[in-house]
Amino acid sequence: MEQGGFRLLLDPGHATLPTLLGCVGGADVDAVFISHAHGDHCADLNPLLRVRHLDPGKPPPLPLFGLRGSAEAVLALDADMRLDRDAVLHEMDPGDELSLGPFTLHTAGLAHFVDNLGVRLEGGGASLVYSGDGGADPALADLAADATVLLTEATFVDELPESVAGMLANAELAGNQAHRADVDRLVLTHLWPGADPDTASVRASSRYGGPIDVATPGLSVEVP
Repeated sequence: MEQGGFRLLLDPGHATLPTLLGCVGGADVDAVFISHAHGDHCADLNPLLRVRHLDPGKPPPLPLFGLRGSAEAVLALDADMRLDRDAVLHEMDPGDELSLGPFTLHTAGLAHFVDNLGVRLEGGGASLVYSGDGGADPALADLAADATVLLTEATFVDELPESVAGMLANAELAGNQAHRADVDRLVLTHLWPGADPDTASVRASSRYGGPIDVATPGLSVEVP
């Protein structure tokens, strides 16, 4: 997310760095927020720190924000390069609030298989709420109340397996969260590999009547 030249990266998961570097340089990232410790949400923090470590401009240590332990495994990689020195970890607890660049961050713990932190970013009269993998938690609608954009996990397009009930969402549930929160726009993310984005959008629209996007490569959403 970018505002006023400040770039905040949310959840640098598997294979996100090549796409990021197609838009901005690694040294141009001002801070990173990590919702939880699963690799598909934080693994590419490692190559991002490598890029910054090898940058001849010697960018300052990268501020990281997340739950206690959310970045430990990634920061332990490449110990010989001491990449941990290229980052400053600011550990957070659910309910914490802070100011970061042009943004105010409000957080909430949202249910998942591991501790997971949802975040509400406010700045310039607009707001974006990101669920991490907590799209099924009813508390998401409270965090997202009247938000400009809700960016939420919708792993499954159709039926939600009983084994993940309460821990992951489907598109219809994501639409219901957006409806309950009365957000201006819904963006579905974290779709299961091979899921059809158009079908996911249709399923979400059965519960939510506003604009819906699906986070596919190259998508850019301008927050009014």
